[in-house]
Amino acid sequence: MRFDVLTLFPELIQSHMNFSIMKRASDEGIINVNTHNPRDYTLDKHKKVDDTPYGGGAGMVLMPQPYVECFEAVNKLENSITLMMTPQGEPFTDSLSNELAKYNQIIILCGHYEGFDERIRDIIKPREISLGDFVVTGGELPALCIIDSISRKIEGTLGKIESAEDDSFSDGLLEYPHYTKPRSYRGLEVPEVLLNGNHTLIYKYRQEQKIIRTIQKRPDLYQKWKEKHS
Repeated sequence: MRFDVLTLFPELIQSHMNFSIMKRASDEGIINVNTHNPRDYTLDKHKKVDDTPYGGGAGMVLMPQPYVECFEAVNKLENSITLMMTPQGEPFTDSLSNELAKYNQIIILCGHYEGFDERIRDIIKPREISLGDFVVTGGELPALCIIDSISRKIEGTLGKIESAEDDSFSDGLLEYPHYTKPRSYRGLEVPEVLLNGNHTLIYKYRQEQKIIRTIQKRPDLYQKWKEKHS
C-alpha cells in the first residue's frame, strides 16, 4: 500500500512513521508513506499558499494553484483513490477502512486555516472524509488516523492478520475485555472461563461480553447490529 499525503507540515506525517508498528511496516515495505508539500508548487516567492476569502470573513483560504499542481505532480498508480480530510466529509468507519484497504495507493489532501478553495474540490474531485463532528487545526492528525487504520488491514502489518479481526467494530460490536498476568490484582480476578482451556466456552464468553459491552457503551451500535442480525 502506498500513501501520498499533500501537507504543509510533512514532518508531522513522517515522524509518526518512526515508531512502533508503523515503523516496522514501513521498514519491511508493507506500506510506503510519501509527503508532498504544496509550498513547493506555489508561484509566490514567499511560498505563500493561502489568502483572504472573497466576500469577506475570518481566516485564510488555501489557494487552488499550489494544491492542484502539487496533486498533479504525484505519480499515480492505476488502482488509486484521492481523499480530502474535512469535517464536511462522510464519517470514517471500520467498514470504510476495509474498503479503502483494497486500493494500491491512497492520496490524502490535508487542509489548514479556513479550508480549501472550492475549486480544489471541483478539479481534483476527492472523496471527502471526516473523523467526526468536530474540527481540528489541520488535516494531518486525521490523515494519520486513516493511514494507521488502513495499514492494520494489510497483511503483515500486525504480524498476524487475525490481530485485527476481533478489533472493535470489525463485526459491528465493541471488542470483548482482555486480561493478562497476574491472575489476581487488588482483589480483581481474571474470569475463570479464560483459565480452563475450553476454547468453545471462551469463544461463547467473549461473544457474550461483546454484546454486553456494546449495549452498555454504544447502544446505537447495538441497535444497528441487532437489526442486521434479526
